[in-house]
Amino acid sequence: MVSLSLAIVEDDVSVRELLKKYFSHQPEIRDLLVADSIEDLLEQLTDALVPEVMLLDIGLPGISGTEALPLLKERYPTMEVIMLTSYEDIEHIYQALCCGATGYMAKCTPLTQLKDAVLEVARGGAPMSRTVSRKVLSHFRPTPTTHSNLLTPRERQVLQGITDGLSDKEISLRLDLSTLTVRTHVKHIYRKMQVNSRTQLLSQHLRGVI
Repeated sequence: MVSLSLAIVEDDVSVRELLKKYFSHQPEIRDLLVADSIEDLLEQLTDALVPEVMLLDIGLPGISGTEALPLLKERYPTMEVIMLTSYEDIEHIYQALCCGATGYMAKCTPLTQLKDAVLEVARGGAPMSRTVSRKVLSHFRPTPTTHSNLLTPRERQVLQGITDGLSDKEISLRLDLSTLTVRTHVKHIYRKMQVNSRTQLLSQHLRGVI
């Protein structure tokens, strides 16, 4: 079973307590650190206590989540950060990705899906809420013909799943494939599209339209 440490930075008391209560009862979460601001987080963090994954709000008192991202990534390069926010506009999404966020989840996401996102990013994925992925997709320019022509029909189906915000497991269920087969297709897509992750795939297109 996966065992990881998680930090939650959220200033809304009700949301913070809900997340704390939920994740404190998940067997995959070994250690849980909860803070209401970046300043509070930095006071609690030590070299011996660096969470593997962080759920980070954007609209925080004092230093915002986005402003803190470069600092956090510089100090703790192994820590993966998922933005958990009510902001779903393209500007906030793009800024977070460029500042180093590995994932971007809406606060309305069900708790079970947030847990899936935390576990996915710990395995090297880059989760995004479906609403966020669809908003990003709506701002895409068409994929260059030279790239799209390189994809097989099945790879296009897998790519559609990625842009719909699905995890590898969800894509495998949609297409009736094994998760291993889906991951193989994803690797081929990354190579052909000249990216290394879901985040880079989305960010590559965003940079061309903003």
